[in-house]
Amino acid sequence: MISVDDVKRRAQQDAESRGIRLTPDEKLLQSLLEGLKTNEERYGYPSCPCRMASGDFETDRDIICPCDYRDSDVTEYGCCYCSLYVDDETHEGKKQAHAIPERRPYDKQMAALCPVEKETMEEAIGEMKKSSRKLLYCKQCGYMVFIEEPPYVCPICKAKREMFEEIVTVSGHYTRKLE
Repeated sequence: MISVDDVKRRAQQDAESRGIRLTPDEKLLQSLLEGLKTNEERYGYPSCPCRMASGDFETDRDIICPCDYRDSDVTEYGCCYCSLYVDDETHEGKKQAHAIPERRPYDKQMAALCPVEKETMEEAIGEMKKSSRKLLYCKQCGYMVFIEEPPYVCPICKAKREMFEEIVTVSGHYTRKLE
C-alpha cells in the first residue's frame, strides 16, 4: 500500500524535474496528496483528485497526476487545475492561484459521470436522471461532483456547501438549474 509520503515524494520529484513547485498551502497540499493516494488505491493509478475519474485507465490517462493539462495550466495561470503544482511566483505569494477553466474534453468528463457501458449518450443521461445523485458544481472554483447532497465544503477552494449549484440538461445542453 502506498503512503501519503510516497505520493508527496513522487510529486515533489516531478515538480523539481519541471522547474515548478508544490503548493505552499500545507492544508491544501495534504488534502490533495490524500486524494491522490485514495484514487491510486481505488483505481490502481493516481488520477487527479479534483476531477472525476471513470475507473477506466485508457479513458483517464489524461488525468493521471501529473495530468496532461498541468504544464499549460501552470504556464498560463501559475498553477494547475487543482493547485497542487504552482510556479515560483505563486509559491512565493507574489501571485494568487485562481480558478482555472477545465481543459479536459467534454466526452471524457461525461465518461466519468456515466461509467456504465451504454449505446448512446442519451441512454447514459437517462440512467443519470434515474439516480438520486445530482451533478453539482462549485460556483467559486468550478469543481464538479456527482453526489446526492453537496459536500460541506469544496475540497478545492473550501467554499461552503451553499456555493454548490446543480447542473441540469435543458434542450440537450447542460446548464445551471434556474429557480
